[in-house]
Amino acid sequence: MVRPKKHLGQHFLKDESVSERIAQSLDARGKYKQVLEIGPGMGALTKFLVVCEDFNTQCVEVDKESIDYLSVEFPDLVVHKLDFLRINLKEFMNGESFAVVGNFPYNISSQILFKVVEYKDLVPEVVGMFQKEVAERIAEKPGTKKYGVISVLIQAFYDIEYLFTVHEHVFIPPPKVKSGVIRLKRNSIQKLNCDEKLFKSVVKQAFNQRRKTLRNSLRSMMTPEQLKLDIFNARPETLSVNQFVELTQLVQKNK
Repeated sequence: MVRPKKHLGQHFLKDESVSERIAQSLDARGKYKQVLEIGPGMGALTKFLVVCEDFNTQCVEVDKESIDYLSVEFPDLVVHKLDFLRINLKEFMNGESFAVVGNFPYNISSQILFKVVEYKDLVPEVVGMFQKEVAERIAEKPGTKKYGVISVLIQAFYDIEYLFTVHEHVFIPPPKVKSGVIRLKRNSIQKLNCDEKLFKSVVKQAFNQRRKTLRNSLRSMMTPEQLKLDIFNARPETLSVNQFVELTQLVQKNK
């Protein structure tokens, strides 16, 4: 047994049916031969990944106790003692396409997805477990209070599906909140039709004052003439990714 460590955000799955369902949710298998599991812990999910012949599974884990345990339980499994957030994934995966999967630690789950977006051309699919509220925000469509910065920035490059909810009692120790499993599939957008760094700034600035109209929240970025456009009567949660691209194009004209 491995002792769950609070500082690593470890909650080990004990319900095998949930682990199996997560593994089976990887369904873009023809687009990659490699799967990278983040934070395997005691291998609850790993055991259902390693038996699949469609791909080769390897893991990254920062907890030495977990690594030692996995080396005994899965002697043929490659487990790297590395921090996923610090890896150059192109070099690490030798330029090959790969899927990302895991029961992600809540404390770095959003950072994991932003890291994936950095390497979006190598990652056609992600299946992951998040805190339920975070999973819902990532998958949410425009028009609701849950739709926000992370929704826009991830949906710019991935189609997202909320798959199922996981209750607290299937973990050791039980978290204080429910979890949600989502699947991300790379969309057809190779590059946004705007400055992508500026796009992030526009999205973050817009949602920084989400109760205000865009005319107020983006005033410092726009000219008085631009602010007369109808789109500035809207609030940020009503805008699609494409509309945020259009806003970014307006800002670029002012550079």
